[in-house]
Amino acid sequence: MSEVISRPKSSVPVEHLDYNYIEKCRDAKYLEKILRVLRSGEEGIYPHLIQFCESHLEKLNPRSRALRKEMPEVRAASLPEDEWSQIADELKTWEEETKNVETSLKHQSMFDDLEKDKMPPVRGSNYLPPLSKKHKCSMFLSQSSAHKKGKTQTKSALPRDYREWDKFDVEKECNKIDENVPTNDLPPTLNNGPPKIKPEIDASFLSQQEKLLLADREKHKGNEAFRAHDYEEAVTYYSRSLSVFPTVVVYNNRAQAEINLKHWHSAMRDCQHVLQLEPGNKKALLRRATIYNHMGNFQMASEDLKMVLREEPHNTTATQLLSKIEKKMSECQPEQQCKGKKILIQEVEEENDNEERQEQHTACPVQPSQPVGGEESSAAPAERGDMGNAQKKPHGRGDGGPHSESNNSHHGSRRSRGGSSDKYKFSQDSKEKVANGSSKRGSTASVQGDQSSSGKAASAGNTGETVNLDAPCGALPPPLSRLKNEGNLLFKNGQFADALEKYSLTIQGYTESGIDSPEDLCILYSNRAACYLKDGNSQDCIQDCTRALELQPFSLKPLLRRAMAYESLERYRKAYVDYKTVLQIDMSVQAAHDSVNRITKLLIDQDGPEWREKLPDIPLVPLSAQQHRREEPPSAEVLQARAEKAARDAERRAEVRFSALKQEGNDFVKKGQYQDALGKYTECLKLKPEECAIYTNRALCYLKLERFAEAKQDCDAALKLEPTNKKAFYRRALANKGLKDYLACSSDLQEVLQQDPNVQEAEKELEEVTVLLRESLANASQAKPRKTVPITEVDGDDEDTTGTSDMASSCRGNDVTVNLQPTNAYDFGQSLNAARCSGNTAACAELLASTAPEMLPQYLSTQLDGHTISFIMQALDSHLLEKDPNLVYQHLTHLHTADRFPVVLMLLEKDERCHMTQLFEHLSAVESTEFTKNNVQNLANKYI
Repeated sequence: MSEVISRPKSSVPVEHLDYNYIEKCRDAKYLEKILRVLRSGEEGIYPHLIQFCESHLEKLNPRSRALRKEMPEVRAASLPEDEWSQIADELKTWEEETKNVETSLKHQSMFDDLEKDKMPPVRGSNYLPPLSKKHKCSMFLSQSSAHKKGKTQTKSALPRDYREWDKFDVEKECNKIDENVPTNDLPPTLNNGPPKIKPEIDASFLSQQEKLLLADREKHKGNEAFRAHDYEEAVTYYSRSLSVFPTVVVYNNRAQAEINLKHWHSAMRDCQHVLQLEPGNKKALLRRATIYNHMGNFQMASEDLKMVLREEPHNTTATQLLSKIEKKMSECQPEQQCKGKKILIQEVEEENDNEERQEQHTACPVQPSQPVGGEESSAAPAERGDMGNAQKKPHGRGDGGPHSESNNSHHGSRRSRGGSSDKYKFSQDSKEKVANGSSKRGSTASVQGDQSSSGKAASAGNTGETVNLDAPCGALPPPLSRLKNEGNLLFKNGQFADALEKYSLTIQGYTESGIDSPEDLCILYSNRAACYLKDGNSQDCIQDCTRALELQPFSLKPLLRRAMAYESLERYRKAYVDYKTVLQIDMSVQAAHDSVNRITKLLIDQDGPEWREKLPDIPLVPLSAQQHRREEPPSAEVLQARAEKAARDAERRAEVRFSALKQEGNDFVKKGQYQDALGKYTECLKLKPEECAIYTNRALCYLKLERFAEAKQDCDAALKLEPTNKKAFYRRALANKGLKDYLACSSDLQEVLQQDPNVQEAEKELEEVTVLLRESLANASQAKPRKTVPITEVDGDDEDTTGTSDMASSCRGNDVTVNLQPTNAYDFGQSLNAARCSGNTAACAELLASTAPEMLPQYLSTQLDGHTISFIMQALDSHLLEKDPNLVYQHLTHLHTADRFPVVLMLLEKDERCHMTQLFEHLSAVESTEFTKNNVQNLANKYI
């Protein structure tokens, strides 16, 4: 009990020093504590448990400090004598080389002649200038005189009385000392940071090799400053390098640094230098295109990018930049050049006439001759899309943003930094125009609306889309509906300030008309909030969204826009709550999912593990407001379409997975890793079990691994799918050879050569297998003893008397008796030999006619040879084919399945093969219902 009480709080409980707990633990830091306790031996020494803990910790955190082990110092005694002598020799060689270099540097230094003021200082050092010789001498003399004076004073110094100490004037004595001290001190040096680095180096007295070394050193300093994002210092060092020895690489690097500093003209000069030194340099072309893009010269930028893509068609940076520039060029075409459009601009004679002329919105880029500042000066193209899809853009922080002055500068003095809704003060004229459905600004949309037929339609930007400005909008009266439609049109054209004014006028008219329609007012506030959000005025956007949500709680668009505004102001907790509320309403809003994940990481970094406790309460959305729960059940057609789409997607994914696995398996085969390839091909067959090529590939892997039975099975499966697959036959032959089934191997190799006689590998294998087959047959004949068969001669009269018996019938031809009903292989062989010896093909035909086709392979298995096959073919062709061709086809179908048939077929002579070919030609000419010409041709491939 005392041990438990005295145990510190950070110690590990004994229950945690267990294999199961360590295996389930996923906290690397806690595992380090457990490992320290185990190593300390406080709870005992458990080597296996320590090793298990180390291995598990290594899986979780391979770079853990707890896994580091001290290595003993290597001494001369711990090394072999040869290795130690080699190290000693290398140390002596290094020492001699160092001394030689040191002496050479003393005699000839590279940079001793450089003046101190021309050399750059060490970065970050604050040093004092060296003293001159005069200062050193004066300081030495003053120190020596003071030393001598101190010696004389020590001799005359006497102790003082305490009463004299009371009368001692400290300040007076200090002044006397100060008067005696010579005022030869150096002026104080002010530590104002490192002195400014000169952008040039005088290297006229250096050799070519020294210039190269110095330029390379300055380039590396510039690279270091560039990586530290100190682009001004990087430009300085690159300039120093170029002053010593100009190179293409340094010009390119300085151009990139100047692009980051937005010094467009300087960057352009560097790119021109590079292209003069090395025409067609891709980096210089790409960077010059970037400069042209920022300067508004899109045509030149596109030409440079096309030159880059001709050299590197797969350059992603050039491709993306070219697509953006082409999009800008298409959107920046003057409106006068659009086909089928005529835009009349009506001048408005008011006090702000000059201001209106300055605010004419043109999306054409700035010409290169115009002055270009540090920011992008090309006007932003009009943003398309409807009011409900206000996507998140990078906004400024606080009231206002980057769009208020630099971008969209055509709005001029109409837009202030604050962007508050209070700036829209309406005069009596404005109220009259609200009632008439028009505003005082001569905007493009309103002008188009006035000039169109009957004043009811306007063109939406450059899209050619016609918009009815007098379309009804909920419960709003026609003048307010027109104002709202004009605002929607302006928003689609990217004129957010004009749209903002239209919505503000509509809201003003709504409050004055006394309409009671919270839904319409909620939409107006939400639309104006979208304008504020686009304009970077996040504070007013939040106010309008809050008003909209007060009118219509749990409205999706105001919630989403307010969340974006909160996020732009870095008020992440409130943004997180709004995004979570949006997801309760509709789970399909991907922007909300992405923002929640992003803000979660920020809150964890900001508030730590307890970030959830600091969040405001997330409101609970009722079921009636949850859009994803109000969906109606899909129809049968929709379900069928979804099922078809899911099946297509699954098939496409399976095809991609199959191709990847097949490629990986092929790669493993090329590397000789057949076991790994075997696994990949097996996974392929799970996806596509009917793919013949995978079976043959896996059979190859089995052959390489000497698993011949599995290889034969895969080849059989491949031949079931493709009966004429040449690879399957060849690899099955190799498998049969491995299994020492030389007869089957010979048959498969003959099939390969039948399909393609030019396969040299099959010819070589066939020759080898033929030798092995003959050896095996010879060994088998020697191993089995021969049987003696008694032969009894039968008298002719007795044969005739037995010919009428029920058990057998006979045929006499050319004085030869043939048994036409054999009961076993011996009787059949005797009858067939008798007919063959006498050359009686008619008797052979009768014998075959009385024999069942399926019994023919069994009867011929022991006495099959080339002459017998040739004699059978002649009998079938000359006698039996005319009588019963179906029976001939059945006999041929079963004959090639005899045991020795492939070997006998291989040893046939040319004349015997001619008889066989003639029989199949005659059989293919016969018309029958039981077989076709294709069947006969397939059967002939197994004989010829």
